[in-house]
Amino acid sequence: MAYDLVLRNALLPREDGAGRTLDLAVAGGRIVAIGNGLSGDNDFDAGGRFVSPGLVESHFHLDKARILDRAAPLEDRRATDHMKRVSAIKHTFTQDDVYARAQRTLEQSLVNGVMHMRTHIEVDPPLGLDGFGAIERLARDYAWGIDLDLCAFLQEGWTGVPGAEANVVAALKRCARVVGGAPRYDTDPQRQIERIFALAKDFDVDVEIHGDGGYTTHDMMAWQICDLTERIGWGGRVAIGHGNKYSCLSEGELATLGARLAACGVAVAVLPATDLFTSGRHQEHSVMRGVADAHALLAHGVNCSIATNNVLNPFTPYGDCSLVRIANLYANTVQRGTAQDMTECFAMLTERAARILRRDDYGIAIGNPADLVVWDARSPGEVVATVAQPLMGFKRGRRVFSRESPVLYRE
Repeated sequence: MAYDLVLRNALLPREDGAGRTLDLAVAGGRIVAIGNGLSGDNDFDAGGRFVSPGLVESHFHLDKARILDRAAPLEDRRATDHMKRVSAIKHTFTQDDVYARAQRTLEQSLVNGVMHMRTHIEVDPPLGLDGFGAIERLARDYAWGIDLDLCAFLQEGWTGVPGAEANVVAALKRCARVVGGAPRYDTDPQRQIERIFALAKDFDVDVEIHGDGGYTTHDMMAWQICDLTERIGWGGRVAIGHGNKYSCLSEGELATLGARLAACGVAVAVLPATDLFTSGRHQEHSVMRGVADAHALLAHGVNCSIATNNVLNPFTPYGDCSLVRIANLYANTVQRGTAQDMTECFAMLTERAARILRRDDYGIAIGNPADLVVWDARSPGEVVATVAQPLMGFKRGRRVFSRESPVLYRE
């Protein structure tokens, strides 16, 4: 059989933690053979380095990336007016502006190994569908390198906001595969959650809610989300982003929550960069971290991912689009440092995140799309521990980026 591509000497980890070096052959954009001694006209040598499927950004905001330079400065480091500072400049957003900022961000994500992304797009009035249209176009233009999963949501309120729900419905009628919201900013959070699930059922789309931010634990929305997930049979199709409040629970309370989330099939996307920056601003010392311990939730059967969320905006004034760096930050924050912990961190950037996006054909296996990344490392755990660089990547068997290994020039 003629192969379109052969990636030789790829180190693939086994379940026992050891590795095996094999060749991967690709035809028609899919992996068609895994073995030794494979060759073709278009060969690349991984050099015995670890090869993974493309990374999955399970919670991102392309439409409001790179706006820090136009937002009002944070005058008080304990201020919590992040949304107000974003809202004040939304009138400056245009389709071309959103596209240009998102394009730069998406390209930086690509060269960091990301090949799947769920991006949330605000459709609040008065911006309406302008941002959605820009990201919709970007998804088409960059389909050669990344699969974009579009989530329509309202950041600044749903209940009683004229035209708000109509914008969400319009986005769902176009191509949004996910519906979401930010209930904590609504005058009636419970009502917003109910509407989100009603639309999810009407349009047969997935749900991801910005949920349980903050530090009080008597008012968590996870319980209502679980109840509605069970009621409409949406297990495996619902995720909560953030979950800062889960870091404030005792071990017993977290176990109870974990059992409930797992039983009804609700996942959690942990967003460490944003949650560290926005948490604990009411405290002068012994400041809380505000980052949910995904490993503890995993132990109770909850599916979790680690994601970037924002880049260079008032909610997160940092970011180089390295999802691996975000995972390393998470591991430091929740103090998870064993080899198995690091391996699980990488899984939350790959197969676990892919499960949230319901990518059934994800992973390195015969018949699956040849979405492959070669890392300057020998294992998934080492990638996270060392913030290793991806050296090359292939989307459906087509090379989409490469990076030179560093070279020392001795005297």
